[in-house]
Amino acid sequence: MKKEFIHMRRDPRTLVFIFIMPILQLLLLGFATNNEVKNVATVIFDQDHSAASRSLLEAFHNTGYFAYTYDVFSQEGVIQLIESGSAHVGIIIPPNYHNDLAAGRTAAVAVLVDGSDPTIASAALSTTTFVGQAHGAKILAQKLAARGLAGSSSSPVDVRARVLYNPDLQNSFSMIPGLIAMILMQTTTSLTSLSIVKERERGTIEQLIVTPIRNWELVIAKITPYILVAMANTILVLFVGTVLFAIPIRGNILLLLALTALYLLPNLGIGLTISTFARTQQEAQFMTMPILLPSMMLSGFLYPVSSLPLALQLIGKLLPLTYFLQILRGVVVKGVGASSLIPEISALAILAIILLTVAALRFRKSLE
Repeated sequence: MKKEFIHMRRDPRTLVFIFIMPILQLLLLGFATNNEVKNVATVIFDQDHSAASRSLLEAFHNTGYFAYTYDVFSQEGVIQLIESGSAHVGIIIPPNYHNDLAAGRTAAVAVLVDGSDPTIASAALSTTTFVGQAHGAKILAQKLAARGLAGSSSSPVDVRARVLYNPDLQNSFSMIPGLIAMILMQTTTSLTSLSIVKERERGTIEQLIVTPIRNWELVIAKITPYILVAMANTILVLFVGTVLFAIPIRGNILLLLALTALYLLPNLGIGLTISTFARTQQEAQFMTMPILLPSMMLSGFLYPVSSLPLALQLIGKLLPLTYFLQILRGVVVKGVGASSLIPEISALAILAIILLTVAALRFRKSLE
């Protein structure tokens, strides 16, 4: 027993991660495990600008499901924001909404729902129907009360919701792209986290020390084989997902592969950085776990990001998986081009530069 405690004391990093992981799991599972959909980013196109239209928008907002993030002046603006993933719901109120209600005619309101995430789409669709019925019944009751009448009639508000990209709300349209992103992240991060550690354990690290190789040359040499392996794995996984799960790739396949290669770079940078800190392969594996678990919980893979606490949302913005999920759903499910994904592409490029630079700077220090 004394001998084992001595071994544990001599390996404090592993001991720290053993105690950190249960706390991290408890916090993430406690705060992030939430299937409730709320604060969904919503774009508004109000052509009426009347008290009646504002009352309807207030009814949507009071449910807690819709967060009015954008206000545009054309239907094309609504579609563009939904295509880019900036908004998941678009509410379009026609210019004659108030006049139709005043004349006793049924006023039609269009709601566009992004179907690339079925969890959000299902909740938004059911809530939209409920709000339309409840608000219509409220208006009808007010009219009847004003006339001193009782009874029922057809609803004066007709909210027509349409699901874009995935009208059948098939869960595989969201889950399979997410699994592809998770598999690539886990594979690349785990493999590269062991690369320098293996050199150290096998005693071949000294051969790198005596060579005139520079830091950035080592980084390129270490990540290139894994990029090639990961790209081959990407093609295989995409093929299986397309054939077995009937997931159509609606966008440009070459663009998808290019952005996948970009996504691999920050993950490889994370793995190499871990490899420069770890002294053993076991320690490297422990150090990857605090990266993989938050990525799965906070990126939007399992739970909607809008439903997470603000602090966890901010942490999620530091994870490459968060941005690649938007890219995959945009290219595979929506069929959008690079122009609609500029924020996600920029974020991945910045993360890649930072993490690969840190790995290069850490390399020489890790040889001491």
